[in-house]
Amino acid sequence: MKLLSSNPVLNLHLSFQTRPMYCRINLNVPVLQIFFNNEDTRPDFRLSRESLAVLLDLLCQERRHGWGATIETLVFLFWLASGASYRVVARVFGMPRSTVHRIVHRVTEEVVAIRHRVICLPKAAEDLAAVTQGFEGLAGHRAFLKAAGAIDGCHVRIKPPSGPDGQCYRNRKLFSSIILQAVCDHQGRFIDTYVGWPGSVHESRVLRNSPLYRQAIYPPPGHFILADGGYPCLQHPLPLITPFKRPVQGVGALRFNSHHSRARSIIERAFGMMKTRFRAIFLQALEVHHTFVPQVITACAVLHNICLGAGDIMAPEDEEQDDMPEDEGENMLEAVSGAHWRDQLSAEVSALEEGLPDHDYI
Repeated sequence: MKLLSSNPVLNLHLSFQTRPMYCRINLNVPVLQIFFNNEDTRPDFRLSRESLAVLLDLLCQERRHGWGATIETLVFLFWLASGASYRVVARVFGMPRSTVHRIVHRVTEEVVAIRHRVICLPKAAEDLAAVTQGFEGLAGHRAFLKAAGAIDGCHVRIKPPSGPDGQCYRNRKLFSSIILQAVCDHQGRFIDTYVGWPGSVHESRVLRNSPLYRQAIYPPPGHFILADGGYPCLQHPLPLITPFKRPVQGVGALRFNSHHSRARSIIERAFGMMKTRFRAIFLQALEVHHTFVPQVITACAVLHNICLGAGDIMAPEDEEQDDMPEDEGENMLEAVSGAHWRDQLSAEVSALEEGLPDHDYI
């Protein structure tokens, strides 16, 4: 169909008139005018126009009925960005509350369905090389050239279920949450996510039950993933290199921990960027059923990667650091300690920095 007008709002209106749809949208809704008049979409949808274009292309959902894929995606993104109730979103878009509920759930499922296209481990050798070289640069030391990712956990506030089951979602900071375990690359892009465990569970148990640990398909032999002191230092089945426990003994261990922290902090920045973009989701308790929360979190992780790929970067806001007591976690009988490997890396750091003063060089 050839559209005669250069006005995108009018074109959308014409397309709705020619398509077999049961619904009609009010194109005078302010948030829709912002989108179709080529204005900045980030204040209302938290995604740039470039990120929105990539998302719509990936979803590629043609609706024969209903409101149309573009409108439904915008409703979903506005809900994510605002953290408003379904009733408020319904008033903003001029549609029934039940319709907003269905749209949010449907589009969330569609975004989660494309996660393996957006959140994926490096496959090509050149992709892995770029990641490892990136971590070497972050650490500022070639001893970390075999680092292939950084892992950490993030607690997402939820409205807990009623009854005794709600207590298992209460974490050590005494608020209810669901845990997101994620691995990111040197740019803060998520390459693996695992979400759904209640907040009371120790992160080492989450790790042990994750596909990343059980399938042991990443990282490749000779490589390792950086983790904080809440994780065990492992060589097998999942190579994890953690910092030396406090109080740290010796200059070599101190230097190693410093380089380790510089590289590993990228996962904290990745969480920070995602939380800043979707403040309404991550900085208050999610007002949805707790069984739906893992899908919403996964959708946010997918959108985070899409935005990074489109150059739509949102600097993380400063937030209180989670000073978790260093704990090797639960006993993993099948695991092989990585302490010896860590000692070798620490010795390599010391050998290259022997005789150098303990400060950064500009």
